[in-house]
Amino acid sequence: MNKKFFTLLLGSMLTAGAMAQVTPYGWRGPEHNGYYPDKGLLKEWPAEGPAMVFETSDAGKGYSSPLVVGDRIYLTGMNEDENEEVLNCYNLKGEKQYTVSYGKPWKQSYPETRTTPAVVDGKAYVISGMGEIVCIDTKEGKIVWKVDGGTKYGRKTGMWGTSECPLVYDDKVIYTPCGDQTTMVALNKNTGEEIWKTRALGDMSGYVSPIMIEYKGKRQIVGSTAFNAIGVNPDNGEIEWTFDDWGPKHTGKQSNFQNIAPNSALYKDGKIFFCHGYDINGFQLKLADDLKSVTCTWRTETLDTHHGGYVLVNGKIFGSNWVNNNDGNWCCLDWETGETNYEEKFGGGAGKGSIIAADGKLFVYDERRGFVGLVNPTPEKFDVVSKFRIAKGSGPYWAHMSIDNGILYLRHGEYFAAYKIK
Repeated sequence: MNKKFFTLLLGSMLTAGAMAQVTPYGWRGPEHNGYYPDKGLLKEWPAEGPAMVFETSDAGKGYSSPLVVGDRIYLTGMNEDENEEVLNCYNLKGEKQYTVSYGKPWKQSYPETRTTPAVVDGKAYVISGMGEIVCIDTKEGKIVWKVDGGTKYGRKTGMWGTSECPLVYDDKVIYTPCGDQTTMVALNKNTGEEIWKTRALGDMSGYVSPIMIEYKGKRQIVGSTAFNAIGVNPDNGEIEWTFDDWGPKHTGKQSNFQNIAPNSALYKDGKIFFCHGYDINGFQLKLADDLKSVTCTWRTETLDTHHGGYVLVNGKIFGSNWVNNNDGNWCCLDWETGETNYEEKFGGGAGKGSIIAADGKLFVYDERRGFVGLVNPTPEKFDVVSKFRIAKGSGPYWAHMSIDNGILYLRHGEYFAAYKIK
């Protein structure tokens, strides 16, 4: 599907009031589920990897993803002194057009920038590690408005601060501070003024970027705090359901870790899937027809994704699990039953990592040594067709990849590269 047709399709869905009212330019692809619409991609790669389009080492440290909008690429990072988060703008040749500082990074463990921008109508929206929500004019590279949401709403976080990518829809930008004042807030995307805020659950925030779903003609924001999966009315901020029977509360097992929730949900046909690492495990929820409640349809102890996300392809969930902070296996589960189809090692020194999908293929990025793999989405085995390794850059390979117009974009810390996969 070419971008022009895809944009027209989104426009028609917008007119019909469907979930495409969410900007297609944001976290983990047009539908925020890790699946990219590109077609005609290579079925295998040369031994040395696909042809490189460009590479640069000026992105600044960070774990966020590259975002392509038209002929510009947007990528957040840290400045040289590592005391400010910045938005970098590149052209499609990898040449930097501007850099703008917008907020403060988290001050404690892993301060590197996490937020992937959401871009709509010439504005980029980001959320800093300290909970600042910022709107940036993408043409001028200047801040339009900024709200210190962490301070204003008394956010409560775990040991890694705010790691949220903004959800932008209609005239609203969503932020999840949690704490004793509220759980989630909607700000006006043009002014930063508050539109609504939910009731407080008295919970800490997770590290989850919320998504918008549509069921039975009604929209709902699906997100998660540290201890509650939640469904929120996108028009008025009413929390319509919560689900907290997961993690240590469900298993009864004590952990040396907090209840760490980093992964956005998967959604299809009234069913929602979450899973998180550290043996928190995964679960599928079924929405009631009025979207006011959920029931748990199945659970899994196989797939507990650390923070690499997961994808749904051909009725199967694919992702990696957590064995320990340095290792994990790659898994395939059935969407309808939760049955494990396989749990296998990557091999060759590679471990768990992030995953996206496009054109009937899986693209995986090993977080330990930087292996990038092209994988067939078969339920029989972890079928790696091709792989190559990223050796440049620094820190863990935690950034999720993205695909646009036949180009695979990835980053490793300050290193940013693009490869032709069509």
